Amino acid sequence: MLEVQNSYQQQNSGVLYLVPTPIGNLEDMTFRSIQTLKNVDLIASEDTRNTQKLLNYFAIKKQQISLHEHNFKERIPQLLEKLQQGQTIAQVSDAGMPSISDPGHELVQACLEHNITVVALPGPTAGLTALIASGLSAQPYLFYGFLPRKKKEAREVLNKLKSQTATLIFYESPYRMKQTVALINEIFSSQRQACICRELTKIYEQYIRLSLGQMNDYLDTHELRGECCLIVQGALQEEAQEQDKHVPLISVEQQIQQLIDQGWRSKQAIKEVAKRNGYASQQLYKQWIEFQQKS
Repeated sequence: MLEVQNSYQQQNSGVLYLVPTPIGNLEDMTFRSIQTLKNVDLIASEDTRNTQKLLNYFAIKKQQISLHEHNFKERIPQLLEKLQQGQTIAQVSDAGMPSISDPGHELVQACLEHNITVVALPGPTAGLTALIASGLSAQPYLFYGFLPRKKKEAREVLNKLKSQTATLIFYESPYRMKQTVALINEIFSSQRQACICRELTKIYEQYIRLSLGQMNDYLDTHELRGECCLIVQGALQEEAQEQDKHVPLISVEQQIQQLIDQGWRSKQAIKEVAKRNGYASQQLYKQWIEFQQKS
């Protein structure tokens, strides 16, 4: 269904403003963002205590209401009611753009479903800030954000991303960066260039530019602190060519059977086919058992 939003014409309801906040340095707040926070009726904040520090810095006196991943189901109807009554609301996350690895998307969807205007303001975002100073190609790029916490699920994601030629952008906790880089280094070529961007826009801002193999060694002897982004070069030519060899023209079950016919033991065959196709071995093993039962 075609929908056209004319953001700055007369509205029949209130407006939801998506307002980016600084990722570290408060001076990165734009004039427009400050003015918007001053003018709206209400601010929906990921953490009201954190946002209050920002409001105090710019002498903004405005009522807040919390909106985060644990309460959005109950908050969204309340906010929709206010918007439908004609109130304007600014949504902010703790740092950067709402919805980018932060709360926000659900409220935007709800507003659009109820024909409420949504206006996004430009401003700070850690991923692109890190990308343009990383030294890696800025286009094309693929923003992924946080990998799954479970190693098995993270491995599945990385196997699917392995053939991407675009520069990859990840977010990661400094406490998990070592194991994340080790896993990426295991799946991707260790020759790929990478960059850890730490404490962006703050006094201890740091860029660590190394190959994945070198970075893996570096993290064995160095401890990271502060917010981090990880930028990774896209697939090298030899990786892309190797991946093409494994593009399945037949089903994974047929691939397993081919290896078994060549003398592989079933568990070895399943493990190899899982690696080639980005599957978890355990998942593929169950799939193989079901396939055999049907045959």
